[in-house]
Amino acid sequence: MTQAPATPKATRRQHDREIVALAVPAFGALVAEPLFVMADSAIVGHLGTAQLAGLGIASALLMTAVSVFVFLAYATTAAVARRVGAGDLQAAIRQGMDGIWLALLLGAVVIAVVLPTAPSLVELFGASDTAAPYATTYLRISALGIPAMLVVLASTGVLRGLQDTKTPLYVAIAGFVANAVLNAGLVYGADLGIAGSAWGTVIAQCGMAAAYLVVVIRGARRHGASLRPDAAGIRASAQAGVPLLVRTLSLRAILMIATAVAARLGDADIAAHQIILSLWSLLAFALDAIAIAGQAIIGRYLGAGDTEGARQACRRMVEWGIAVGVGLGVLVVLSRPLFLPLFTSDSTVTDTALPALVIVALSQPICGVVFVLDGVLMGAGDGPYLAWAMVITLAAFAPVALLVPVLDGGLTALWAAMTLMMLIRMLTLWLRTRSGRWIVTGATR
Repeated sequence: MTQAPATPKATRRQHDREIVALAVPAFGALVAEPLFVMADSAIVGHLGTAQLAGLGIASALLMTAVSVFVFLAYATTAAVARRVGAGDLQAAIRQGMDGIWLALLLGAVVIAVVLPTAPSLVELFGASDTAAPYATTYLRISALGIPAMLVVLASTGVLRGLQDTKTPLYVAIAGFVANAVLNAGLVYGADLGIAGSAWGTVIAQCGMAAAYLVVVIRGARRHGASLRPDAAGIRASAQAGVPLLVRTLSLRAILMIATAVAARLGDADIAAHQIILSLWSLLAFALDAIAIAGQAIIGRYLGAGDTEGARQACRRMVEWGIAVGVGLGVLVVLSRPLFLPLFTSDSTVTDTALPALVIVALSQPICGVVFVLDGVLMGAGDGPYLAWAMVITLAAFAPVALLVPVLDGGLTALWAAMTLMMLIRMLTLWLRTRSGRWIVTGATR
């Protein structure tokens, strides 16, 4: 007896269940990450202003170094999900191990660069004479945990590709708690000062990496996958990551240009910009969670050769992105009177931020589409297109943003330029998904 095809409503419900099951834990794990820095800041802040300033500079350098290698998670998710869709779990885990070995190699390189150049890097960021020694101390010690941080990224990609976002959530929560306890104990209990905070973070990150490795190694043994490094596999992982590295660097350049322009507008503008940027980043976590679900789901469908399933999942996730974007936009508008006083009591900063926040609120549905389609194309392994699209976006955004202070446009004009940037991204991503060229089936792209 032939089974009746699923109705469109039933298909949507199936996609909704998959999206929620993957996106909700992913959101929790994403939110847990910045809490590490917040916990460190809260503990170190009581040591003194110079120590807190040093932590801020060192943390910015570390987060920049680690965020550059976020492709370890993205590329690994797509590659593993394809193998899962093809029904080859052994090859999926083997692919994940290649990403983990690459993370260890890159981590070793970063340590070799950061340890001798830490004082110069701190000076480059404009640290004061009082803050610089603390920043250097924290940076040198924390750099020892970078290989663990990169292993966490790669391992997270492995589990996402295996359609598991709950384990990363549990590990992130455990890591946050361990980090807070270790920091308090080493900073005050052992009287190690800012060095204690750095060691606490290193130990917590190593513990998280170890937890991930236990899960991955168990899976490898269960499915008979080799744990030994494979030069060809590591090289393939690196090649897949290069376009995503270009994409990430281009995006970081956009954010740096926006901050530099805001600084030229005046103290009130840069203060308001930092507040808005922090909110924008927080909203991005919610949208990025849907994108992560997209990476895992699309990769699995394409690996299984189900092009229609991939198309339907893409359409449904876009609907989710728009709906969540609208909800976030309304939330921003309603929470403005409560949100801004949390960061400043300066009425000039508040007055500067209010109209720009309206722009941010209106742009959220656009951001929703961008994040989702970005995740879809990552899941499809369409990294080269994403790289070129982001380079084009950077080339279009830079002159518009740099004209803002020349034309005396103010912070609202700058965030209008940021919205234009998102519109360009949406157009380039929409054209690609509409063309269907991203749909390449099989266990590998």
